[in-house]
Amino acid sequence: MTLMEKEINEQSHILDTVHEANTPTIQKLVAKMKEKKCRYAYFAARGTSDHASIYAQYLFGTYAGLPSGLACCSILTAYEGNLDLSDAVVFGVSQSGKAADALAVMEHAKKQGAVVVSVTNYADSPMAKVADFSLLCNAGEEKSVAATKTFTAQMYVMALVVAEYTQNSTLQNALQQVPEALGHWLPALNQSIDSFVSRYRYSNDGFSLGRGVNYPVALEAALKLQETNYVRMKGAAVSDFYHGPLAQVEPGTFVILFASHGPVYKDAVAMLSKLDELGAETLVVTDDKDLAASRQLSVRTPDVGTDAASVYFNAVFAQTFACKLTAVKGRNPDEPRNLKKVTITK
Repeated sequence: MTLMEKEINEQSHILDTVHEANTPTIQKLVAKMKEKKCRYAYFAARGTSDHASIYAQYLFGTYAGLPSGLACCSILTAYEGNLDLSDAVVFGVSQSGKAADALAVMEHAKKQGAVVVSVTNYADSPMAKVADFSLLCNAGEEKSVAATKTFTAQMYVMALVVAEYTQNSTLQNALQQVPEALGHWLPALNQSIDSFVSRYRYSNDGFSLGRGVNYPVALEAALKLQETNYVRMKGAAVSDFYHGPLAQVEPGTFVILFASHGPVYKDAVAMLSKLDELGAETLVVTDDKDLAASRQLSVRTPDVGTDAASVYFNAVFAQTFACKLTAVKGRNPDEPRNLKKVTITK
């Protein structure tokens, strides 16, 4: 068993522990956000952590009503800009807690009096030490270069912040269901992927599409295939795909489409119809049993009541598919070429 596969399989247990490990800190954080009347949320991250932050951006906007954005770190680190973050809650997100550019954003925000939060896997990391509030992935050491368990843990702990801030019962209940549902579903997921993964042995490019909360999952799915299988995948929002990239689709083009129930489900279905019309080979990942049953290539995920929770199952599909494809292609997912586990940019 590869390290990547082992760490994928740990996620149900890890998510089950994240809530208890972080609840006291989350409660204090939310109290401070409300006391300070934070007007927006700002996220500094890179790579997989950036994708987790985009997910959090959607939740803060849709549930909490807080405008949210991703930091362009070089505004501070290269261009020496002077951003006003005084009434923001600023999240530095990094599995290692060593991202120099994200750390620079946190330090700048702290000087201005912002509420500063770290989301890392290490309580003694530089980012955790700078933060006013340190949220932990509680994932144990992640040894595979490709991030898996820290990605879902980062998303989950930030979703818990939104759930506490809003006291939204739908979100709270859905998040509570995720760990157990994920554990029960993994055997079926593995069996499903095993039945078709070999057909992608010679796939060298393609697209990964999602919208709304599953847009960052589409980005992460593309990244996982890039870094473990060297496949030139492009992740995109369904809505953006019409604005140019659709021209690249021709008969046989490999596409992964995430289509979970929710406000943007109809948009995914409309894209699927267009892809079928163009002859693409579309692998549909959906919690709609009828849609899954109607497709030659599909993976059915659990439905726990909101698309905000669908991301965890879709992310684990993406990780597992990428991991299993490495065996078919003869790659080593734990040691991809040209990459290191910790990348420090500034």
